Amino acid sequence: MSDYLDLAGQLMMVRLFGTELDDDTDAFLRAHKVRGACLFRQNMLDAPQLARFTADLRDAMGPEALIALDQEGGAVVRSTWVPAPPSAMALGAANDPILARDVGAAVARAVRALGFNWNFAPVLDLNNNPDNPVIAERSFGADPETATRIALAWMEGSESEGVACCVKHFPGHGDTHVDSHRDLPTVDKSLDELERLEFAPFRIAAQADKPARAVMTAHIVYPALDPEFPATMSRPILTGILRERFGFQGVIITDGMDMHAIAHRYSAGQAAVNALVAGADMVMAIGSRETQLETVQAIAAAIRDGVLPLHDVEARLARLSGLAASFPAGPVHYLTDSDDRALMARAWRAGLTLLGQPQRPARGSKIRLVARADVVSDGVSESGVPAASVAAALGRLYDVDLVTFLDADSFDWSALPQDGRFTILASTSRRRYGPHARASWHPDLHLALWNPYQALDFDAPALMTYGFAAPAVDAAIAWLAGELDAQGRCPVPGFEHEPEQDGNAM
Repeated sequence: MSDYLDLAGQLMMVRLFGTELDDDTDAFLRAHKVRGACLFRQNMLDAPQLARFTADLRDAMGPEALIALDQEGGAVVRSTWVPAPPSAMALGAANDPILARDVGAAVARAVRALGFNWNFAPVLDLNNNPDNPVIAERSFGADPETATRIALAWMEGSESEGVACCVKHFPGHGDTHVDSHRDLPTVDKSLDELERLEFAPFRIAAQADKPARAVMTAHIVYPALDPEFPATMSRPILTGILRERFGFQGVIITDGMDMHAIAHRYSAGQAAVNALVAGADMVMAIGSRETQLETVQAIAAAIRDGVLPLHDVEARLARLSGLAASFPAGPVHYLTDSDDRALMARAWRAGLTLLGQPQRPARGSKIRLVARADVVSDGVSESGVPAASVAAALGRLYDVDLVTFLDADSFDWSALPQDGRFTILASTSRRRYGPHARASWHPDLHLALWNPYQALDFDAPALMTYGFAAPAVDAAIAWLAGELDAQGRCPVPGFEHEPEQDGNAM
């Protein structure tokens, strides 16, 4: 059984607990020949700590280690102190492939210096559902050709700097109204509909002159393709469509198998075996140590019993080895931090988008800022920007009165003082507003600092940044100061009435 366990461990990616490699985890990785690790925000303190951590992981997992993270940009970043990349939709709004390539390269330079060689980005999901709770600004847009062109330019930049990419989430997470971290979504579209939209970016990425090296699966049921299993466990989808029809030759890795869409319906071991039988090369076993042990033992038993034929396992290992050989782990010196910060600031500015005809309050005006009292994460993203930080930024230009709310569904907009102050609503979370707010809130200007679809919730002019990182807020302040125009064009339906001319000062 030990030989089978060694093979099984190489088909797993695990989550780590804490900010250093403890002796027990080190022994687990070595004993089971685990070659993949994914780190999250809770594993990171600063650059020196993280570089030590990834160095210890390379030592434990060997020269073919795959050390991964989600550094997409926008709200989905794990290393928060490196130059802050714009979200995918900000780059989609800028519609500049050269800029996207430069951003992808800068992201890679930063994470490679920290010891990573695999980034789970870019997102190829086409966000065509305004109520999508988990993708939104993580998507480059809704048009298959345009969004894919920008995404693949980003990928080319990353790989030019030695960091492998992983496009996601096949066959498409853009038209869901359920977050697969919390439940199992269904996309009930016909095959023809999927072919025209959801499939297109992945087909292009698989068949490009420089094809994607890795694809991540979606924990979503597509009844037209497989009425029983989510894509992660579906042989008709992973093997029949991605491998055989699209001709994809790279690595297929699952999304996190601890997500509720999977973990609330299958045992960890059975889920892992199902995914590998379906055609996945690596299972992201990022649950507890107990579920990791269950996973490696179940995979080993499946190999021993012929459920996973040995020749298929060897083909999977060859693909994983090829990826690791092309993008070896190991830190490099990072000498361009200031240049990359300037690049990211320029990229955030390029995506700024207006909706309606917003007016800039004159410098020195009295304004009222309304914003959430707390900063929240949806479980995928980092927490939003604090209201006080937005108020301080606006305070560079205006006399600011900050009003915060805890619950948008009960906040009484009519109770705001009627004192003539220009009222700015800053949206600092991804969740869209409910009927109460939509019917009764009347901002003079809406700063949509995260999910651009929130700009559609109010009959008010809006400035959309597609993210809340410091350079995004700085870009918004620069627009308010009249220092730049907002030239972005939102790359998803619903924003067709964007202005031809930029707003003027009041």
